[in-house]
Amino acid sequence: MADQAKTFSREKIIVRTGVIGIAANVLLASFKALVGITVHSTAMVLDAVNNFSDVLSSVVTIIGTKIASKKPDKQHPLGHGRFEYLAQMIIAALIIYAGITALWESVKKIISPVEAQHSAISFAVISVAIVVKIFLGLYVRKQGKIAKSDLLISSGKDALFDAVLSAAVLISAIILLLFNFNIEAYVSVIISIFILKAGFEIIIEAVDDMLGHRVETEYTKKVKEIVISFPEVHGAYDIVLHNYGPDRYLGSLHIEVDDTLTADKIDALTRSIGEKVYNDTGIILTAVGIYSRNSSNEKLMKMRNDITELVVDHKHILQLHGFYVDEKKKRITFDVVVDFDEQDREGLIAHIVGDVKKAIPGYDVVVAIDSDISDQ
Repeated sequence: MADQAKTFSREKIIVRTGVIGIAANVLLASFKALVGITVHSTAMVLDAVNNFSDVLSSVVTIIGTKIASKKPDKQHPLGHGRFEYLAQMIIAALIIYAGITALWESVKKIISPVEAQHSAISFAVISVAIVVKIFLGLYVRKQGKIAKSDLLISSGKDALFDAVLSAAVLISAIILLLFNFNIEAYVSVIISIFILKAGFEIIIEAVDDMLGHRVETEYTKKVKEIVISFPEVHGAYDIVLHNYGPDRYLGSLHIEVDDTLTADKIDALTRSIGEKVYNDTGIILTAVGIYSRNSSNEKLMKMRNDITELVVDHKHILQLHGFYVDEKKKRITFDVVVDFDEQDREGLIAHIVGDVKKAIPGYDVVVAIDSDISDQ
């Protein structure tokens, strides 16, 4: 119920901010286009085109958020949150189309120049546009951080950047008025390039989200802090979080507990961990694995410390965990986290196994490789 309220609140913030952005950009684009056509200012007309693309972006943001907020169904049991990344791609396509159109028109104006004839009205419109875009950008970016929406944060940055572009148009108009030197077509080319750059950056960010990237450190650290706060837990490892839309995560991890803990105690513990992690972070733990820890034998505990020091001394080994010694079978097992710079992982593990057998003879050594998936 709390999760639904959180989703509704986030959706409400994004939709409200999007509507405000649409209203502001429609007014700005209309005035800029009208004045730009009247005074023959290509730069101002292209600036208006950029504002119209912002309107479409806000519309896509609202629609995308509405779809992404839909409840899970049989075909999409984990929800529709990732649709926001598709919405980002659509926005990027709109921006790139606007950039290509603007660049083409700018080049044509350089080849066949048309001198602009600015007036007090055009200067006033541009000045007002700069002020409006600054306030709009700061507002949208702030709301994006509150709602944890990359779409809104990007829109806010884009609006602030638009203020810079409008300032460039104003400066070119002043230069024309004072020095009778027309640089508007060239300014338009620069505006077009920056519009294209913004579009491609949004595509890269959306693709990165869809491919799956390293989860922000704050999430894994928070989960770990919660888990190790339970007195029965000696460590939390292998934290893997899967993103299913902005601020929506499913995850799994391993905990290390004493080998004397019974199944009923472990069951109660893992349920309590899952409940607390969800209540405090909204992250759903789909699995909590168990590492057994030798807790009643000082010899084995010393062996653990000695082997840990030996293993982590190897280059590219970030962590050792899941250590356990089975005295009956004379077998030592543990996991190691290997960083991505290591090219020969199998060779490294073989080297580690050899070193451990040399230091602790008479035992089989089984080592599992874990990748450096998250900051732990």
